[in-house]
Amino acid sequence: MLILILATIILVLNWIVEYIRHYHKVQAIPIRIHVNGTRGKSSVTRLIAAGLRAGNIPTIAKTTGTMPRVIMADGTEASIVRLMGANIIEQKYIFRFAAGCNPKAIVIECMAVNPIYQWITERMFVKSTISVITNCRADHMDLMGASVPSVTMSLSNTIPENGVCYTAEEDYFGLLKKVADERKTKIIKVRPKDVTTNDLHHFHYIEHAENLQLALAVCEHVGVPRNVALKGMQDAHPDPGALKKYVIHERNKKLFFYNVFAANDPDSTGMIWNMITGHLKGVEKIIILNGRADRFFRSEQLVDACTSLDFSYLILTGELSEKAMSYGCSKGIPKDKMFAFGEMDPAELYEKLFNLTNKEAHIVGIGNIAGRIKYGATIVKYFKHRSMDTLDSLEKAKEDIFPE
Repeated sequence: MLILILATIILVLNWIVEYIRHYHKVQAIPIRIHVNGTRGKSSVTRLIAAGLRAGNIPTIAKTTGTMPRVIMADGTEASIVRLMGANIIEQKYIFRFAAGCNPKAIVIECMAVNPIYQWITERMFVKSTISVITNCRADHMDLMGASVPSVTMSLSNTIPENGVCYTAEEDYFGLLKKVADERKTKIIKVRPKDVTTNDLHHFHYIEHAENLQLALAVCEHVGVPRNVALKGMQDAHPDPGALKKYVIHERNKKLFFYNVFAANDPDSTGMIWNMITGHLKGVEKIIILNGRADRFFRSEQLVDACTSLDFSYLILTGELSEKAMSYGCSKGIPKDKMFAFGEMDPAELYEKLFNLTNKEAHIVGIGNIAGRIKYGATIVKYFKHRSMDTLDSLEKAKEDIFPE
């Protein structure tokens, strides 16, 4: 019994010492920006960090998105290797590393989904001076509640006491403001009012106006002029899950592939689908929905969303694709517009999509980029290399037609 008591005392003392050590490392970084929300967390984290770097503010950033990364003060990146899977304790080690680099700012993406873990992450690990909540949409409803207001309240756990919070959320801003007021935190709603098409055109990937406006507002709050921050953001590397378009010219056909796997909630998926295909007429519009067995509820949500979209074909890939197809049939999607291809070889998948195309097809990948074998990432990689191969062929053709 005495040994048990002594062991307990030692553990408690060790925890106290470790907490005090972590607290000092946190306080050594004066600007601490905690980014939360349903969609766009990784992109906004990167944008803010790039804007601060451009303003000569030494900044360390950490993203959790498609591929977890630490972004150094000079913009170089290092992958985070997780031997035992994701764990919020990771945030503590990020601060331990960051404090050794003596930055003035840290921008850290919230990696917690469970509401309790979100609260712990903010109160125990990050202690943010600036909170960012990108938006509040229907996702992870198995953990954050069965409604969007419940998701909103869960995300509000990262709003600090006596700080400032920036958000692009509009529909549920009132809920966030109520929490912020209770914590004596100033909350600012940011809408994309002065982001121009030209601003977005200078990104080498497809960035959302809301994300950019939100990041610019945070950088301005810290003291970085808009033009300086914007240039830094436009020159920075995007998140691996950023919305990108790959163009393939082959055998008298043209295929456009869009990587939208990062937007895996129904609202975001519908918004991006309409943005990409809303103006298209007389071409095939194809959805690739990649599923995961442990998140089949998400496949169901996205199939539900597809029922209101104007598409030519719905291609179901990944795990439980046959089950997803049965669910689609039960929701009234015609069987001749759906194909369950599972985890077939990407080259074979490409040929099937090519054969479904008459002259031109716009193919949008949604759902989960990961899974048992990270099949979504495999699809993206194949289309990326295929587009590079056809680009090389086009350049060679130009050289043959227009020799120097």
